[in-house]
Amino acid sequence: MHLILHTGRFINTYQTAWRKCCSSLAKMMQAVCVDVPGGPENLLLRTVPRPHPKDGEVLIKVHATALNRADLLQRRGLYPPPPGESDIIGLEVAGTVDSLGPGVKRGWKPDDRVMALLCGGGYAEYVAVPEELLMPVPPDLPLWQAAAIPEAWLTAFQLLALVAQVKEGEVVLAHAGASGVGTAAVQLVRLFGAVPVVTAGSPEKLKVAEELGAAAGFNYKEENFAQGVHDFTGGRGADVILDCIGGRNWEQNVSCLATDGRWVLYGTMGGRAVEGDLLGKLLSKRGHLLSSLLRSRSLQYKADLVSTFSHRVLPYFSDQAASLRPVIDSTFNLEDIAQAHRHMEANKNMGKIIIHVIPQKQETQ
Repeated sequence: MHLILHTGRFINTYQTAWRKCCSSLAKMMQAVCVDVPGGPENLLLRTVPRPHPKDGEVLIKVHATALNRADLLQRRGLYPPPPGESDIIGLEVAGTVDSLGPGVKRGWKPDDRVMALLCGGGYAEYVAVPEELLMPVPPDLPLWQAAAIPEAWLTAFQLLALVAQVKEGEVVLAHAGASGVGTAAVQLVRLFGAVPVVTAGSPEKLKVAEELGAAAGFNYKEENFAQGVHDFTGGRGADVILDCIGGRNWEQNVSCLATDGRWVLYGTMGGRAVEGDLLGKLLSKRGHLLSSLLRSRSLQYKADLVSTFSHRVLPYFSDQAASLRPVIDSTFNLEDIAQAHRHMEANKNMGKIIIHVIPQKQETQ
């Protein structure tokens, strides 16, 4: 009898330990980590603790995320996340609500289809997000396509509506017109009643932008885009320039900027250094040089941006005409994240690169 009781205690102890082990495993997730900054080969898929939603946060089960140029910089150690934010790369996701933290007030429920703007954490199976940064996924849009919206479209909307304050009838020059932000900007400029023109590095990319509504496109590798803008506008120039290139383009930008125009800088893919009479030439145009980043903005700023975008723009993704659409270049699974980064670094993409965190065949929409 003594031996039986002893064995029973052993079994109970084993079962308790097993339950704790299973519970611990259930609180883990797969995520892409970077231990040492460097190339795409430094992206490592690893099991890490699942985040817990804090006060006012929603835990999202991620179905898909999307690449942004900032991801490449963070991987190389050149664009760290804001203090207190996740070290995991990824600025946008789409998925379903898993659970709610204390104090959530906006009516989100488990299994709601959502997309979200992030400061980081998107390359993972779960991410905790302040509820103010969630948006409902339009009814007819698959989750993997919705992942292409938050960062690119909110960036383009911020630049056009809040920073440049684009007006009806104005001419807007968008560099990298076939990129994620570029394809969003072309469509938003049309939505606002202005006229989009673009630059891009190949005929194929120009065709993508023109199919979305660009009134003209200029191949910066083969022609002087400033002359093209002058010809298109009858010498008047562009009222607004959305510039993610920076240093390399400054002379042509100033040349084709209209008097009193707004040059909005949001990236420096073409270098940060400027040599020459930038200030004098800008002054002669009475030009406005504006700059903006989104990731480092306050939670309140982002919450207001998400709210305004949700009211002014989001309905156009799901109305009868479906007049807005995210442009998808390609899709990869999470385990192929290094290949996806190489694809973006080669500047091959036209539109957004999507990462399936849940393989598409396993998704239930």
